Amino acid sequence: MRWENLTDSDHARAADPALFGADAVTTRTFDTPEFRGITFHEVRARSILNRVPGASRMPFEWTVNPYRGCTHACVYCFARKTHSYLDLDTGLGFDSQIVVKVNAPELLRRQLASHRWQGEHVAMGTNVDCYQRAEGRYRLMPGIVEALTERANPFSILTKGTLILRDLDLLTRAARVTDVGISVSVGFTDTELWRTVEPGTPAPERRLEVVRVLGEHGIGCGVLMAPVIPFLSDEPDRLRATVRAIAAAGATSVTPLVLHLRPGAREWFMAWLGRHHPHLVRRYERLYADGAYAPKWYQRRITRQVHDLAREYGIGPARAGMPRRIAEPDSSQPPGAAPADPVQLSLL
Repeated sequence: MRWENLTDSDHARAADPALFGADAVTTRTFDTPEFRGITFHEVRARSILNRVPGASRMPFEWTVNPYRGCTHACVYCFARKTHSYLDLDTGLGFDSQIVVKVNAPELLRRQLASHRWQGEHVAMGTNVDCYQRAEGRYRLMPGIVEALTERANPFSILTKGTLILRDLDLLTRAARVTDVGISVSVGFTDTELWRTVEPGTPAPERRLEVVRVLGEHGIGCGVLMAPVIPFLSDEPDRLRATVRAIAAAGATSVTPLVLHLRPGAREWFMAWLGRHHPHLVRRYERLYADGAYAPKWYQRRITRQVHDLAREYGIGPARAGMPRRIAEPDSSQPPGAAPADPVQLSLL
């Protein structure tokens, strides 16, 4: 992708800053095939360190999200609902109306320097992907990683994007001074399913190559095997193929999470299901009749199967000296058990 040739001189306009909760907004489009049909709302955010509601139930308490909306266009992404807070559409609007917090690095540096900040772990990629395609142009993550490194502040990144390898040197430098956890999300390796359900993401094998390259450079990388999609990627042979590929890439851990369907994502996913797999609609209505999560018995079955396969293929804890990973299983739960109150990360 050639970012240096992008032009926008005739395609920028002011927008209502009140709508975005920011001090300034420029709405911009680019004349390039990679971004055709996508609108970027460039904002100067007022805050970038966000405290997670109900943090006691989460593996992290603070997040940084330089973007809202995501061109990965995963039909199941539960962050879709957040676009409604901006009075934007949670379907195509979420995929094509991208909010860019252009001052994220400088704002983070200032907030980390505050006497009120206690150096807590910061998680990234928990709402939308910080290494989605827009990052290739806006380049917010290098400044964010550098700001965290300067303070030796622990952080983690969850991504479906291969663009993270652009920042390999920065991540390696950060891992020398603080705990750095990297996880890549790969729910399945089925190419046909990937093309329809995650149309804007790099192919699963390219994401697994990220795992391999990071490992070769001494940065242990876990895989969030998510989502496992009922009746489409949960057959034993498909689970085995996915875990085998994850193991071959050198992942330090694999954590399965079953698809969940919150409002906003549920409607979009069910519409997709009706177009591509209409025979499954009634089965989904029954499986998710009680809410956003699949039944506990189903989650436990998938977790047990994946953990058994992980042991078979030799996926285990990170080697000594590796940076800390994110999305580790809860050690207080018995083997194969689902969390008492499941938590799904926002890329899923």
